[in-house]
Amino acid sequence: MGMTMSEKILARVSGQSKVSAGDIVWVKVDIAMMHDLLGPWLVDAGFRRLGGQLFDKDKVVVVSDHCTPPATVQQADILKFTRDWARNQDLTYYYEFEGPCHQVIVEHGHVRPGRLILGTDSHTCMAGGLGAFATGIGSTEMIGVLLTGETWLKVPETIKVVWEGKIPHGVYAKDLILETIKDIGHAGATYQSIEFSGEAIKDLSIDERLVLSNMAVEAGAKTGLIEPDEKVANYLRSKGVDEELDLIRSDENASFSRVLYKDASILEPQVACPHEVDNVHSVSLVEGKPVDQVYLGSCTNGRISDLRIAAEILKGKKISKNIRCLVVPASQQIWLQANKEGILDILTEAGCIVNMPSCGACGGFTSGVIGAGEVVMSSSNRNFRGRMGSPKGEVYLGSPATVAATAIEGKITDPRKYLSMEVR
Repeated sequence: MGMTMSEKILARVSGQSKVSAGDIVWVKVDIAMMHDLLGPWLVDAGFRRLGGQLFDKDKVVVVSDHCTPPATVQQADILKFTRDWARNQDLTYYYEFEGPCHQVIVEHGHVRPGRLILGTDSHTCMAGGLGAFATGIGSTEMIGVLLTGETWLKVPETIKVVWEGKIPHGVYAKDLILETIKDIGHAGATYQSIEFSGEAIKDLSIDERLVLSNMAVEAGAKTGLIEPDEKVANYLRSKGVDEELDLIRSDENASFSRVLYKDASILEPQVACPHEVDNVHSVSLVEGKPVDQVYLGSCTNGRISDLRIAAEILKGKKISKNIRCLVVPASQQIWLQANKEGILDILTEAGCIVNMPSCGACGGFTSGVIGAGEVVMSSSNRNFRGRMGSPKGEVYLGSPATVAATAIEGKITDPRKYLSMEVR
């Protein structure tokens, strides 16, 4: 029997020629990532008590993103602690005010096919879009990783999701993943990998592949993997990665716990309705729902292609006078690119407020939380009660195109009528 991508990666990092789903393996970690909110200020006491010596300062990456810019004294204290800790540990890689950690580690070349990446955030799985086995761990578990560079993992079973067909006009990766989560359920892939494949997946840009892997955890998955190809190799070369890459793939005779076949050609724009990410319906069934805020951004859908889509829809138009529209590029690099292309001008002239890259509004921390009774249409990844502010608010999730169209009308809107046929 052959091996899945997950099995191959975990075999490599455990020093074995073969592992199978269900095996418990002791693994060596390629990258240990922490962010400010669940990082140094939580791990430091235990870390120092057990010796306080990093296993390899070149393999530890810290990104301050949740408390930037700080909106409270507590957040400012956490940010200062994180910055000082990184300096005291003489870390090679510390990033601050550059954007959400998942996007930052991709942009700086820390994510590569075949690597094992562990981070103190559940959306660490986003790195699977480049063919890495990446997953979230707790802060306590991270202490052991920081000290030894090792931990144990159970080799997960893999659900294979095959998306065939051409993706139609007005439909995006966000729609594919929402439809996938609807089928699997918000806990249907618990402690399993999801492997995305098929014609439609191969056609996706790197930006859009990262959307799928980012939200794999919303089905309970340990990670979400996509077979790396020349698109991945070219992307990493553009980030300065010049080493030979392991373009790992599952064997043809690999064993999967489940295989789902989906037809992208018949898919419509999808919306996840409150208060579960698997409460998904076609946009036509929820059109007309008034909103108070729209949010375009996050590590899920704040990349340059997402901002270009929104600019295509909003150019020469104005957002509804009844709402506020927040735009948060997924990184400082993306902010600069969008500014260079004139996208930020288009969005600002339409009435949007462009904020600095951070996790603030997505997690309900800073810069755009919603109040009781308010409704938001968001391009982010979660919509449970209280996710973006008040537990009495409502969060709907959709693609950047759906978000932009909703901003124009002030109510949930099918984006296809605002898109030229040349733009998918």
